[in-house]
Amino acid sequence: MNKMALGYQELLIILAIIVVLFGASRLPQLAKALGQSKRAFKEGQDEAEEEARIEASKRRERLRTSESDTVEEDELASDKYSARKSR
Repeated sequence: MNKMALGYQELLIILAIIVVLFGASRLPQLAKALGQSKRAFKEGQDEAEEEARIEASKRRERLRTSESDTVEEDELASDKYSARKSR
């Protein structure tokens, strides 16, 4: 049995404490604020994930470009070596 799980009795007690602290008239406002906060957090998280994907894509492209430049330099160097050797 999970010791951290809350039963219905515990949830009712927590709800009663919230109603006493904030009053029944403010509960809809609190729920709305909580929903907006959750939505804003999710949007920020999605933006961060998208930025990470874009950055990873840029890194892969830079790596591919640097690898192709290295291959071209190696080919040029081997061509120069071959030209000198054939003289």
